[in-house]
Amino acid sequence: MKEFVKIILAVICAFIIMGILRFLFFLMILGSAAFSGSSPTVPKTGGVLDIDMSQFVLAEQTNSSPVPKFSLAGGMSTTSASVGLRDAVLALEEAANDPAIKFAYLRADEAYAGVAQLEEFRKALAAFRNSGKPILAYTEAPSNGSYYLASVADKILMGKSHGGTYMLVGLSSQMIFLKDILDKLGVNVQLIRHGKYKSAGEMFVRNSSSSENREQNQVMINSLWASLCETMAASRDLSVEQFNGLIDNLSFVVPEDFLKHGLVDELVDHQTLQKKLCTLAQVEDIKKVHLVSLADYVDSKVTEPVSKDKVAVIYAEGDIVEGDASSDVAGDRFVSIIEKVRKDKNVKAVVLRVNSPGGSVSASVKIRTALDSLMADKPLVASYGDYAASGGYWISSGCQKIYSDATCLTGSIGVFSLIPEFSQVARKVGVGVETVGSNKHSDMMSLMRPFDADETAYMQATVEDIYELFVNLVATSRNLPVERVDEIAQGRVWAATDALQIGLVDQIGTLQDAIAYAAALADLPSSDSYSVVGYPAPPSFLQQLMDQFGGGSRDASVFLNYQPGQLYARIPYEYHISF
Repeated sequence: MKEFVKIILAVICAFIIMGILRFLFFLMILGSAAFSGSSPTVPKTGGVLDIDMSQFVLAEQTNSSPVPKFSLAGGMSTTSASVGLRDAVLALEEAANDPAIKFAYLRADEAYAGVAQLEEFRKALAAFRNSGKPILAYTEAPSNGSYYLASVADKILMGKSHGGTYMLVGLSSQMIFLKDILDKLGVNVQLIRHGKYKSAGEMFVRNSSSSENREQNQVMINSLWASLCETMAASRDLSVEQFNGLIDNLSFVVPEDFLKHGLVDELVDHQTLQKKLCTLAQVEDIKKVHLVSLADYVDSKVTEPVSKDKVAVIYAEGDIVEGDASSDVAGDRFVSIIEKVRKDKNVKAVVLRVNSPGGSVSASVKIRTALDSLMADKPLVASYGDYAASGGYWISSGCQKIYSDATCLTGSIGVFSLIPEFSQVARKVGVGVETVGSNKHSDMMSLMRPFDADETAYMQATVEDIYELFVNLVATSRNLPVERVDEIAQGRVWAATDALQIGLVDQIGTLQDAIAYAAALADLPSSDSYSVVGYPAPPSFLQQLMDQFGGGSRDASVFLNYQPGQLYARIPYEYHISF
């Protein structure tokens, strides 16, 4: 027995010691992050802009303070620093006019970014190339996303080694349905909704998609792929039909197939790649090629003009939720931010950058009311990223002009509520539940019995009321007949290229386009005459650290966070498109 106790104590001591060592190592990283103030240097001549997409996250806002992450297994890793989309675009504009930068070296594999961010970044790369400076792209394992980005280059080189995974196969998205397993468990989910395309919650009440849901998903995927496919095909002098034919026939088995069909210009080994870089840099030794990472170039070169006049960019990124949480688009917090911007006399115009699938109806109403008040005082323009759907569309549809990336998912004008009940589960596991209430329906939200007919009708009436409010709001905002909005609403998700045709957005364009238009509305003469300020500020190192220890990460399944009986204006689910 004594030996057993000794072993247990030894194990406990080992865990404590390892914990202390990890904590000390963490403090070292914290100290180095806090005190390493040396800024990267850019050579005065012969520099190469090194755009290695695997080394940074292309995000909405720049955050150059990666935070260590701890795992239950005792390991620790560091997140990649994020480069904000606008900063990345400004860096490319600066590099195009910088005599110290000779060309860009683009390594597109393992790009971590949304489809819309890649779309805007590719446009900025195209502008860099059009300035007269070449782009050399290199790939080893092309995917839909990495090849879409690489296709902008003057020349695409590919590693000649076999064994890579080539996922240039087109777009797809999966839907998961849980009704059968929930039935086995005895969980009954009651879905109250308006809109034949409002498929949020279908995963809980069906074992396959409705015909309407299948239709909207197919049209949406086709529209997104058409935007990407046309761009890639045109860059390689192929027709869309030729490009799709190659993909449908799974033509890319080995690197030689990419060369044979004209998707890359040359197959190279590591030594040949280095020689190509030396030739373009006009040096003889690879050690003399001055590679400057995009993140370092942003740190060194991207600065805002010093000006009293400002254009504010409010980043509405994430789920729309109640309260004042520091993550997502929290209603009370964002109302405060909007009011702060409205009252700032130096802010002359505002851009609402939306990257949200929607969420709480009540929070959306608060935010929209605050934005309407702001727009009464200042120009307000919207810019859509990956998502501007349901609640995301609710808050932004009243802006004076809506710019959208072509690959944005928008619309989803509809409302729903989810109410699970667990009476069968209780019976299966032998739990008796008895409720005492003051009125006939006082236990309707107890989650321990199904709704009766009157309660279902009551919930449906609340959903219908909000749907009517939503449709009328959009009709007024977009100057469309109510009947027309109802026709294109019904909870349907639209790709932005289709949304443009039906009047839900005004123009396919970038965040920079929206900023320029907002500045023009405010009579700001040029980009040198105003500075751009983002709200809210990216989370600080300390805030990220607190999130790590405070469990700030959201559950992967957004529906687990929904409150029974509350009304939601949200896209069915966050589409994880294989890109």
